[in-house]
Amino acid sequence: MAKNKNEVEVVKGVDLARYMGRWYEIASFPSRDQPKNGINTRATYTLRDDGTVNVLNETWSDGKRRFIEGTAYKADPNSDEAKLKVKFYVPPFLPLIPVTGDYWVLYLDEDYHHALIGQPSKKNLWILCRENQLDEEIYNQLVEKAKGEGYDVSKLKKTKHTNPPPETEDAPADKGIWWLRSIFGK
Repeated sequence: MAKNKNEVEVVKGVDLARYMGRWYEIASFPSRDQPKNGINTRATYTLRDDGTVNVLNETWSDGKRRFIEGTAYKADPNSDEAKLKVKFYVPPFLPLIPVTGDYWVLYLDEDYHHALIGQPSKKNLWILCRENQLDEEIYNQLVEKAKGEGYDVSKLKKTKHTNPPPETEDAPADKGIWWLRSIFGK
């Protein structure tokens, strides 16, 4: 049976406990929810006792750590497909409004080293890696996989990283005012 051109193929049988930890954003579609000049962007996932996942997204902009925390959970608890929902409350400095998005694992290597994450709308795409650098050949393979799933890969923007990556504890934090600026294109 041929795949519908709008369908996105997702990974099945992801070991959520193995997926936990830090992932660096290697490339993504630019988002108005992130500072345009953000660098060292990363996500840290922590499994909670109730089976949900704590999500900490961080980026550095103008020398300050910008972050938002949320919760991820399986879209369908009875499915083995890696389709998750992620919920954040905005604005980060006064969390009032819940915003939920799709987090679908489109590709994950067997060592849980690099991943391709997308959404069925194809409006967002991320290439993630356990390290802040990814081999160019692997990067190109992930781009081709995304292209094959119908994503407009011309929108991918590589994320700048410094070596060594910054430590969270050493960075002055912005309590979320960045979020307001980002929705206005700053």
